[in-house]
Amino acid sequence: MKIIQTLIVSFLFANVALAQELDVVTELDTTAYSEVTNLAFCSDSTRKYICSEVLFKNDSIYRRLIRDSIITANFWDTVPQPNYWRKLINLPADSALMNESSSRIILDKIHVSFYNKKTPEQKAAYRDSLRREYCLDDSCKILFSSGKKFFYDFKNAIPNIDASLPVFISNKVDPWYAQSILLIESPNKLQKSNVGAYGPYQLMKYVARKYGLQVNKYVDERKDVKRSAYAASKFIKSICIPSVKELLASYNIPYDESDLWFKLLVMHTYHAGSGNVKAVVSAINPVEGGFPLIYKVWQTRAGGFKNASQNYSQVLLAALMELNNYVEREASEIRMGVYSNLTENIP
Repeated sequence: MKIIQTLIVSFLFANVALAQELDVVTELDTTAYSEVTNLAFCSDSTRKYICSEVLFKNDSIYRRLIRDSIITANFWDTVPQPNYWRKLINLPADSALMNESSSRIILDKIHVSFYNKKTPEQKAAYRDSLRREYCLDDSCKILFSSGKKFFYDFKNAIPNIDASLPVFISNKVDPWYAQSILLIESPNKLQKSNVGAYGPYQLMKYVARKYGLQVNKYVDERKDVKRSAYAASKFIKSICIPSVKELLASYNIPYDESDLWFKLLVMHTYHAGSGNVKAVVSAINPVEGGFPLIYKVWQTRAGGFKNASQNYSQVLLAALMELNNYVEREASEIRMGVYSNLTENIP
């Protein structure tokens, strides 16, 4: 019963958020400002990007960031799934959360050793006790998730964000995407995924090469933040955004490219590929966009769109909210900066 009540409240909040988001778009469709990304649209199609310039404690350089206010303004911060990930992002690796798999509502916080010492039978009995406590069905899946604080290193990611924003702006791609990718793909260090993606933008070899990066046994430009930002921005502009626009048009679903839910679909495409996103949307067969579509994406599997893909935008929302908190906590000065399409020479 506790789970059901929480989900109902969250869904009502989400529908209020959707209505507010649509109202904002309607009111501002011919004017200059969208709170969704801090992106200004001018009548002559010239774009100017408003970023925060942040001087952090013990740093001597102002770092450019995008502070995304629409998440809290439109109640995305009340949804259980992102809030679950916010807690996990701040949880050390020796602690864990027991959570209901579909809603991500947290049932218990435990020490990893407490769980690992249990036999399979004891683990099953422990899960059954949580089902009884929270009035859950016997078939309800309960997950054990260890803390991820070691991975989500904002201090390490911020210099890469600062270096990447001008690259995206130069390529006329919303720099929100640069910040979002860098917060969740490889924020703590350079690493290679089990499928071969590498660098701060976790680019596959064929994507990097397609957009002019050298990737061979001697050189791998995917580790260079500006070069990989160039390839990622080109990929988003030429593949990800057009794919999402075409997909939504096929269902006659209206959208604005500055809507947060639209950009979350673009991010899913960046991560899972357009074919897998098409498969999951086809399985949903949506009649509307907004939060209802994103929520169904979180609950639906199709093709290669599985657990990691479902989690992707949940993690992103959590990371964006936690970045805002990090800035408030660690900044000694914040000022605004305005950047046009071509701000720097990009290699």
